[in-house]
Amino acid sequence: MTTVDLHARLADLDARIFDAARSVGRDPLELTRIVVTKFHPAELITRLHELGVRDVGESRQQELTAKRDELPNLDGVQWHFVGQIQTKKARAIRAASDCVHSVDRDRLADALHAADPDAPPLDVFLQVNLTDDPGRGGAVPADVSALAEHVAFSCASLRVRGVMAVAPLGVEPADAFARLAEAGASVRRVVPDATWMSAGMSGDFAEAIAAGATHLRIGSAITGPRPVRD
Repeated sequence: MTTVDLHARLADLDARIFDAARSVGRDPLELTRIVVTKFHPAELITRLHELGVRDVGESRQQELTAKRDELPNLDGVQWHFVGQIQTKKARAIRAASDCVHSVDRDRLADALHAADPDAPPLDVFLQVNLTDDPGRGGAVPADVSALAEHVAFSCASLRVRGVMAVAPLGVEPADAFARLAEAGASVRRVVPDATWMSAGMSGDFAEAIAAGATHLRIGSAITGPRPVRD
């Protein structure tokens, strides 16, 4: 993809975000657009940075670490980890992330805190599982407030910012994100300033915005199809 094409994709996506926000009476400036670059080369992030992108997302620890190491001089970039986390990789993710979107259990929160307990607070979202499958990532909605309490009061180097979820397949995104908003309200009863909501991807960001999303995780609408991996 040429830089001209990339610029056009960014402009088109941002216009659609603007329209979606305005249609529900929200200020587009309160939204953070995160470009997810899974499987794309680090060079793409450099070009995105030249076009003004400052929030980049990765969902694999090895890829996040490698890209951040390869691009140490990109001023102002915030690196978001948006994938599932094995507890054994918490230290590496803590070292490479400015924000983690997928804290879903006490043990993981403890591992992220123990990785650098004296560091400035790491922004985290609490991931909510909106499916009936316990094998999927995320805490069940009924347990999210207890998780918030644990992180807020037992993990001083983590800062609970809000909630995150992926809309399940086969479910209307608006209904899924309404449930996420309810989970967010329960978290705010524990952490009043946890007002962020990470929701919405290329195909459902408009519904997420209508439900109150503050952080949108957009991949293919900007980057095009992911490269095929061997």
